[in-house]
Formats: sequence, C-alpha cells, structure tokens
Amino acid sequence: MINVMHDSFRHFPIGPFPFDPKHSAIGEYHYYPSQGYHGDWHDPVVWYGWLGPTWIVTEHNGTKYMEQTRIQAAMNDFWPLLVKGDVSWQDYTFEATVRPLSTYSHTGIVFRYQHGRRYYFLGLENGKAVLLKRDQEEVSELAAVDYAYDCDHSYKLKLICSGSHISGYVNGELMMLVNDDSYTHGKIGLSSRMPAQYTDVNVSMDDEQHAQWMSGAKEAALALEGLRQEYPQPRLWKTIDLKNFGTAREIRFGHLTGTDELHIVLAQHQKRGHKDSYAHISCLTAIDLDGHILWQIGEPSTLADHSLLSADLPVQICDIDMDGFGEVIVARNFELMILDGRTGKVKKSIPTPRSESDDRLYSVPFKKFAFDRINVDSIRICNFSGNAAPTDILIKDRYSRVWVYDHNLTLLWTFHEGITGHFPYTVDIDGDGKEEMFIGYHLVDHDGTLLWTLPVETDHTDEILIGRWDPAVKEPQIAIASGDEGFMIADLQGKLLHKHMIGHAQRVSIGNYRPDLEGLELWVTTFWGYQGILYLFNCKGELLHQFEPGCNGNMITPVNWTGDGRDLVLLNGNTRFGGLVDGCGRRVVVFPDDGHPDLCAEVLDVTGDGRDEILLWDQERMFIYTQDQPPAVESVVVPDKYPLYNASNYRGEFHYPKAP
Repeated sequence: MINVMHDSFRHFPIGPFPFDPKHSAIGEYHYYPSQGYHGDWHDPVVWYGWLGPTWIVTEHNGTKYMEQTRIQAAMNDFWPLLVKGDVSWQDYTFEATVRPLSTYSHTGIVFRYQHGRRYYFLGLENGKAVLLKRDQEEVSELAAVDYAYDCDHSYKLKLICSGSHISGYVNGELMMLVNDDSYTHGKIGLSSRMPAQYTDVNVSMDDEQHAQWMSGAKEAALALEGLRQEYPQPRLWKTIDLKNFGTAREIRFGHLTGTDELHIVLAQHQKRGHKDSYAHISCLTAIDLDGHILWQIGEPSTLADHSLLSADLPVQICDIDMDGFGEVIVARNFELMILDGRTGKVKKSIPTPRSESDDRLYSVPFKKFAFDRINVDSIRICNFSGNAAPTDILIKDRYSRVWVYDHNLTLLWTFHEGITGHFPYTVDIDGDGKEEMFIGYHLVDHDGTLLWTLPVETDHTDEILIGRWDPAVKEPQIAIASGDEGFMIADLQGKLLHKHMIGHAQRVSIGNYRPDLEGLELWVTTFWGYQGILYLFNCKGELLHQFEPGCNGNMITPVNWTGDGRDLVLLNGNTRFGGLVDGCGRRVVVFPDDGHPDLCAEVLDVTGDGRDEILLWDQERMFIYTQDQPPAVESVVVPDKYPLYNASNYRGEFHYPKAP
C-alpha cells in the first residue's frame, strides 16, 4: 500500500484550528481566510451565532488530537466538518482513530467528499455502526449494525472504497459491505455533531489504485493546461496606491467630470451600536485611475475596522439631474445629500426620515431602532417617474422600510411590508416606461402599491435578478438567492417555478457560461452553514454542475474575458483558490503570484476595448489586470451588464446579450 496522506496532528501547536473569531459575514464577498496554520485542512462550515472555534488541537500523553468542540446536535442541523485531500481521489483506504466524547449523536469520518452537502459517512450513532450517504437535504442510511461503544474508549474506523464497493470496519472488524455508485471520487474528512477527538488519519492506495489516480491526475493537468492556453491570461495593467483612504468592497465607479474618464469613490466607515447594523460613512475620497485625489470629505483612517464591513454603505454615482456630470448620492450623518461629482460640494440635501415607532421592524438589535432618524443602509437609483433615465432615489433601512425620492429630494412614496432583504431590484416589467420593484418576496408597482408576494415564509432575499435567460419563455423571470430558503425562480405572476434547497443561497449571476447549451446559465453560491459551494443551473432551472473551491469570498461575477460572447465567472483574486472558471468549473484563468492583494475583486471594462478587466485590492493597494493578448475576434461582443450607478454587495450580476 502507498500512503497518500497521513496526519497525527503533531505539526499543529495546541490551540484552536484557525477560525473567524467574529463569525462574521465578511467572507460573503471578500476573500477572507481564517488566520493561522491550517495544515491543508479546510473547515467549510460557518455560522454567525457561534462563539469560539469549532476545532481545537489538544494533547494527552504525547498524542495530539483534533477535537470537535461544538454541541451541534442540540443546536441545529449542521454537521461540523474538517476536510482534506484531493477531490480526484477515487479508490482508497481511509482510517482514523476516533473517540466520541459524547454518544448523543454521530461521530465518524466522511469519504468521497465532493462538498459540504454531498459525501458518504462512516461512524457511530445511536448504539450502531452506520454508513450514510448525504445529498443536500437528504441523508440515506446505506447500512447499520448494532455496535456497543462509549465515551471512554477510542475506536479505529476504516473504510475501503473501490468502484461501487464500500467496506466499513470498526476496530478491525468488518461491519458492512455496500454497493453504491452515487459518488465515485472525493476528499476525506472528519465529522461529529457532538464533541469528539481524532488522531492517526491515514489514506492509502494499492499500487494499481495509485497508478490509476496518478495517471488520471496527470491527464487532467495536461488537459487543463491545454485549455488555459485557449484563454488570455492576466497581465498587470496598473497599480494604485490607496494611501490612507483605502477601503474594502465599499467602492463605487463612475464618471465625475463629464467625460468618459473613469473615477473611483472610496467610502470608509465607523460602526455604531451593534456590530454592522448602523455603519456610518466617515470618509469619502474621489480619485482618478492614477490615484490622484479629486476631493475628500471626512477624515481618512488606516484602521482595518473602518474598511471591512458585512453590509452596504449608502453611496452611488449617477448623473441624477441629467446635467452631463455625475453626482455622488450619499447618506451621511442622518442627511441624504447630492454632491457635485467634480468637487464633492453639496448641491442638495435633506434630513433622513424619522424612524417612527413600529413593532414591525425586522432584525433590529435589542428590538429598538437606535436613532430618531434613519441610518440609511443602502441606496438604489430607479426610474419610477418614467423619465428618460433613472433619476429617482430609493433609500432603505437595514431590513424593513423603503423611501423613494425624486432628483429634487421630494418624497414620492414609502413601502413597509415584510422583510426587505438587502438590495431591491427595479425594472420596467409591464412596459409603461416606469419601473416596478422586487424587494424581499414582494413585487411592488411604480407608485409603491403591493402587487403580490411569493409564498415564502422565512429568511430574507440576499440577491435578485429579473430577466430572460430561457429563450422558450416569453416573459422575464425572477431569480432569487434567499438564504436558508435556497435558490428560487418565479414568474411575473408570483408563481414559484423552481425551488432548490442547496443550503444558504447567497449570490446569483447569469451569463453565457455554457455556449454549447441554449439560453443562459445561472451560477449560485452559498455562505452560512456550508459555505462556498457553487451550483450551475441551465436556463430551465436544472442543476448542471456543483463543486466546492475550498474557500469563501467567491464573487461568481460574469466576466467578458475573451470578447467572443462566452462568459467566465470570477471566484476571487487568490492565486490558489481564485481565478476565472468556465461552465464546467475548470480554473482556466489564474492570477500570477506577484504579491497582489486578494481581499476584494471586481469586474469592469477599464481599458475600453469591450472586454472586462479584473480589479483586485485591499485597504492599501489596487492591482488592475487586463488580458495578455488582444481580442481574438474582429468585433468584440459587449453584453448588457448591471449599471455602475447601482453598485451593491448584494446585487446579482448578469450578462445579457444586447438587443439588436
């Protein structure tokens, strides 16, 4: 037998396995790895309500243990996991020594792990040795044998998988033989829903299995390298020094001086009250692409806490009065303001609305809104008035209320019905020249009248897209990523057409990811619970592909990289886990190992050739990458994209073919 992995955790110092001590949502749209030594292990499970680490390294009598610490079986339905290995592993023997510190729920090992919701499990549960298969919400018992065990002893679990044949052992005794070919490959992992200790983890293959795996891995690597040669690779185009005014994802792009020149507005913030509930813009800085400051409001800061935020900030760039110059629309210190984009001077302002006492407020810390006036959560530019271009200003609080103003800051209407989610979507659905609004689970007319509500009872909508991606369907459809309610597609009459329970659906994008298929495809990714799983659906809402890159911060933004009409999708800027993937999940474009920042990523046509550039930055620097070769087509295909004047961390992204 050939050992392909062995770990007794001796290389770890005692202490917590790396985790986010704030259990924050930063990783929803930042590449935000937990700091510390991982030893190539990956913890794919996160939850905002947790305290402390899930896994710790302990020691007893000279033996190191990886210990699962959470009383998870008594809390919710998560299965804590720690995984390692290569998803291409097929046939192997997997052994681990396990001590259940509680017999209340299962303790064991997982194999042929494809992502946090698809794998086999061998372990001890309810006085039995069990072999389970998990596929999304469904857990199937493939075999179970009575087996007496307790919390005072360790047990050696052994699993042999060869083709469809699976053999399970406990302490050297064959307990079960199963034939199941649902999963033919995958990593290995540890899983216990109550505290347990693990050591002596070993994966081995016989000579034939190892030769087969090595041959397949070599063939796959050569095929991937050949595929990468078909695509331009990133070439560094420009770097920008962000000095002391840098920020994370709270950046806006637009045209401030009446020309085609692109400018950047960077917003720093301070947190008030509870966590990220009432963030306040502390500094706004407008720069050009060479980093020269046009103007600045407020005092800049180099504190990371003034940059990292798990919410939007209320600022947009738009020519709101249609005078040919972009304005900055911003809410700051309880004022809604329109700033001259050239100078930062206030052109118009009003106080933000008063927060009237109301028991229908959602997710308000301590069940009381903190201020007499609204601390604005986000801003969207809309066209409810039927003007030649969007000039109406929608503001909202964190989860409950909406106010709409015209470009003179005159109140048009308000909406307060159910939970709003993060960022509404507006589009002219009925063709009357005025936009409707989809917010939360509600469709609202241009005058604020509620038209209908989807039959969904819990959680809130994170991202929304409305459009035509199925050529066989005449009307647009609505795609929403709605947290624990999963990924849903509805029609314009409020009927749910598809509902996929894929975990906590966080982000959604639409593009021509599979040019060989009809219509457009939809990528969806998850966060809370089993984070970072990517799912690809065809235009009919049918699942095509699913995989787990092994990190958070997957943007899944469509990228017009080649200019020939096919789209890639951006994961993040990390050299190991990020890059651009195709519609089969293959990383066909990777970033150079040149020391670039990878906290934040955005997609934008900066050079003006119709193709997209990739912008990577942190609080200190921005790197902009373009293609290392000119377009291969004579006429670059430029899709319809989400407009710059409606930036948000919670907007779905799209590439639609432009109408002829």
